[in-house]
Amino acid sequence: MSKQVDVVVAGGGGFIGGHLAADLLYQGLTVRCVDIKPRDEWQQVHAAAENVVADLSLLANARAAVRSARQVYMLAADMGGMGFIENHKAACMMSVLTSTHMLKAAHEAGVERYFYSSSACVYAAGKQRDPRVTALKEEDAYPAQPEDGYGWEKLFSERMCRHFEEDYGFTCRVARYHNVYGPAGTWTGGREKAPAAVCRKIAEAVISGEHRIDIWGDGRQTRSFMYIDDCLYGTRTVMNGTSSVPVNIGSSELVTINQLVDIVEEIAGIRCERTYRLDAPQGVRGRNSDNGLIRELYAWEPSIALADGLEKTYAWVYDQVKRACS
Repeated sequence: MSKQVDVVVAGGGGFIGGHLAADLLYQGLTVRCVDIKPRDEWQQVHAAAENVVADLSLLANARAAVRSARQVYMLAADMGGMGFIENHKAACMMSVLTSTHMLKAAHEAGVERYFYSSSACVYAAGKQRDPRVTALKEEDAYPAQPEDGYGWEKLFSERMCRHFEEDYGFTCRVARYHNVYGPAGTWTGGREKAPAAVCRKIAEAVISGEHRIDIWGDGRQTRSFMYIDDCLYGTRTVMNGTSSVPVNIGSSELVTINQLVDIVEEIAGIRCERTYRLDAPQGVRGRNSDNGLIRELYAWEPSIALADGLEKTYAWVYDQVKRACS
């Protein structure tokens, strides 16, 4: 990692990181992707990028990763869907080493701009107990009562970015992602999120002919889901913006999990018998993104309809399931 690059994508082997790297390369920027996973486990590997396998929780590796870079997108974290973060709280908290060391290393290296990907999991659980949830505003993160484990790590790292900007004049930008989905993501193995999991289950039902699926919870819990293209545009917009306050990047199209299944069933052309697993991890009862601040700051908000994004995602997941079954 000796050559000069425009951008470092920490977590570049992950779902969002892989798509972000492709987007930045398309813009003509030089990109260094860094991820702890072996390269054959990366979601995407771009030949035009410098692709490095390294554990960024180690300060020496973080320093090497950001060397001679103008900007850093910090996406690296040990995380997954609700099934993972509810059962691996310590592992999620340990990501604080990566978050802290990358921030320290980037500041030391004189990086011009630093983007930190936070999460809607920072929001107070008391404001998310009803499926008819009031959309979450950025101020709802306090008084602090975030998702245990993963949410606490994200909220702490947000504060670190704030204080590095206040104390050292280091330019940090923070976005709170709300349920990002799309092709080329994790779709099996326990770390997948709800859209990919539902797409996989419906694809398996189509291929097997057994039109039955399990749903975690009662299906009435609500969420919003943001397609990856909106996430990328919002990420670049926030990174290049003038505001240092954390801002939501999420769709405001609220649906129940049952409605999410309905949409994928419609795309697949089947109807499935549903078994509701009330003992499975469910997360909060309702969560949606209030986009007032991002509209005020940037005259934009995510707008890709859930049905449109799921159509592309289902097609990709179906191909993966079909290939795995052959």
